[in-house]
Amino acid sequence: MAEIVRSGIVEGHHYGSVVVLRADGAVEWSVGDATSPVLPRSSNKPIQALAMVEQGLDLPPELLALACASHSGEAHHLVGVRRILAGAGLDDSALQTPPDWPLDEAARDTMLRGGGDKSPLAMNCSGKHAAMLATCVQNGWDTATYLDPKHPLQVAIKATFERMTDEEAQVAVDGCGAPLLSTSLVGLAKAFSRLAVAAEGPACRVAEAIRAHPEYVSGTTRDERTLLAAIPGSIGKAGAESCYAVALADGRAFALKTDDGGARARPVVMAAALERSGVTSEDWVDAGAVRRTGEHVLLGGGKPVGEIRACF
Repeated sequence: MAEIVRSGIVEGHHYGSVVVLRADGAVEWSVGDATSPVLPRSSNKPIQALAMVEQGLDLPPELLALACASHSGEAHHLVGVRRILAGAGLDDSALQTPPDWPLDEAARDTMLRGGGDKSPLAMNCSGKHAAMLATCVQNGWDTATYLDPKHPLQVAIKATFERMTDEEAQVAVDGCGAPLLSTSLVGLAKAFSRLAVAAEGPACRVAEAIRAHPEYVSGTTRDERTLLAAIPGSIGKAGAESCYAVALADGRAFALKTDDGGARARPVVMAAALERSGVTSEDWVDAGAVRRTGEHVLLGGGKPVGEIRACF
């Protein structure tokens, strides 16, 4: 899907798959295998958040966006996670995320200078976990076992996920310790399309939260935030192992994964897919910003000497 070009020589490749759905749900085009199961990792989070809202989770839009997030660990993220927990009568000690540093380098450096250490709060999935805990409290479910695949919360999430993807999900374990559900890229794109076109109800609430607060879904300096701002009405979520799903307000949807999990190829491939499907030619889209999210310059001696570029 992408090639690594240095000084005019192709020195390597990123292999993978991408699929694009039309607004009616039919496949417009695809590259690679878009129908076999994959583990979309954090790209699943908006669908997990949908299930929680369906089970009674009631958060203001910025905190609902944080429930969908792989956040950067910036101050507003950490404050937001604590707000979700406090609203449920809980504190940081209820989180079962593994201790980690903030994803954002500046936030991490600030924490280090202040004598801080890795923490469950700073881990990028803490917004999702806080929302899971809040959903448990809302329903009177046990909070100590909220990550058990047989817990009522996780059973409800799996049911919603399978409904949205139209596929039966296998259950794995994500990096944060939460149950991780499989689907194909077609299924993932279909779920995002359904979120994006929802006009009312829980799905609409999730989509509108992502649209209104993309800085909570990722971070102020992240390429995902830039892409969503460049395409009004869009929703999107990146995941580990180079997964990415984006849907437009009219239901067109894009999903991709590189086989080697190379994160550097993820925005390159998504920008190229949007370009190939004509999204960047539409006058309501900031085409330049979309293209810039897909730029990955290679350096030699501190100077640009090459790039990673899509080749489909």
